[in-house]
Amino acid sequence: MKRTRNDNRVKRHERVRKTVFGTPERPRLCVFRSSKNIYAQIIDDVSGNTLASACSLDAELKDQLADCSKKEAAKLVGKRVGEVAKDAGISTVVFDRGGYLYHGRVKELAEGAREAGLEF
Repeated sequence: MKRTRNDNRVKRHERVRKTVFGTPERPRLCVFRSSKNIYAQIIDDVSGNTLASACSLDAELKDQLADCSKKEAAKLVGKRVGEVAKDAGISTVVFDRGGYLYHGRVKELAEGAREAGLEF
């Protein structure tokens, strides 16, 4: 059976997750990208809790994203997750690109989070 592009991405993500682990001091910023939306979560893997999250479907971002490109939307989501993380007292994270290439929307989300003050 032929593996799909998503199957290959999941395999890459599993390889990355062997080394990338979020702690309470430095949680993991995890990215998921669908064809229309982008999602970001800050996760403490020790306790298994999501500490902060943002996505392009959030009500706070809906009016700003009405006439944006997907890359611009990803940057706004990155800024939003950075702001939510700062409110939760999180300043440093480890970046988990979710098996995607560090390119395009994933890169824009990371740059937006850095602009909001997150360090990784």
